[in-house]
Amino acid sequence: MIICKSPLRISFLGGGTDFPDWYEENNGVVISTAINKYCYVLLKTLPPFHDFKYRLRYFNEEKVNKISQIKHPVVRNIFKRKFNNNLGFELVYFGDVPALSGLGSSSAFTVSLLNLINKYKKKKVKKYFLAKEAIYFEQKILKEKVGSQDQVASAFGGFNLINFRKKNFEVKKINSKKKRVLEFEKSILLVNTGISRFSNALENEKIKKIKKNKKIYLDLYNLCIEAKKNITPDKNLSKVLSPYINESWKIKKKLAEGVTNSFLDNLYNHGMKNGAMAGKLLGSGSGGFMMFITANERNKIKLKKKFYKNVCVDVKFDFKGSRIISDLHDPYKINS
Repeated sequence: MIICKSPLRISFLGGGTDFPDWYEENNGVVISTAINKYCYVLLKTLPPFHDFKYRLRYFNEEKVNKISQIKHPVVRNIFKRKFNNNLGFELVYFGDVPALSGLGSSSAFTVSLLNLINKYKKKKVKKYFLAKEAIYFEQKILKEKVGSQDQVASAFGGFNLINFRKKNFEVKKINSKKKRVLEFEKSILLVNTGISRFSNALENEKIKKIKKNKKIYLDLYNLCIEAKKNITPDKNLSKVLSPYINESWKIKKKLAEGVTNSFLDNLYNHGMKNGAMAGKLLGSGSGGFMMFITANERNKIKLKKKFYKNVCVDVKFDFKGSRIISDLHDPYKINS
């Protein structure tokens, strides 16, 4: 039995420029961090005492005899390419936050499953290739309308600047002292909007308008580059990044109808009127979590009281990325 733990992420700047439809011609860049909210996936060989060969437990439960019968598209497609039909498996998923929350949980699941299978097959895979394979599966096999930053953040962990080029990506650690990073971490508050959203349709609309919205994407790209230039080891990260995050959110709302609405705008305005320095909706838009940046932890506590009707979440940064946390003896494992 193997268990993989993969972090979710917060994207501060550059979101949208991590889509291949953009960066394959124009380059992309994001500033993001992995956080201490995780996707957990368990994989074990199924004992030969059942009238089914595959049991999956996520928000649904599946019991089937063939990989082709598995309804979960990620599991079905990865199993189909990674295993032969002589094996039977049990797979269990559980997470720290609800799905469809804008924190990259779908990609964290893909990263976890690939990490598990590599471990099961005793293959050592570097984080770069784990992220690369997750991107390939989601974009090329599953044909999902997703970017590339979530897979990288979950595989690598850390508070990073990620550059995207036509054929590859590069992960660079943000150049800031540890005490400044901890200070920044304590200033962040996630507020659950109470709205779950499916991002595929919204992202598809954005992709269709990429050429039309070229100036918007260039603005998002340049804001991220400019913010990175202003980060130095000793500077207060909340003060440096907040103006760029606010401007980026204003720009991002222009990408497509549905990114925001009056309810979400009111939520953002409520936060900004009650002590937040910056705010933005995480993920593609239309729901999920809204992130606020405050001047310090004391201000964050005050802000949290103003959102007493919402579920508020504190976060810490994760610097380890996707990792195997348990590898117990599997008595029914055979060569795969």
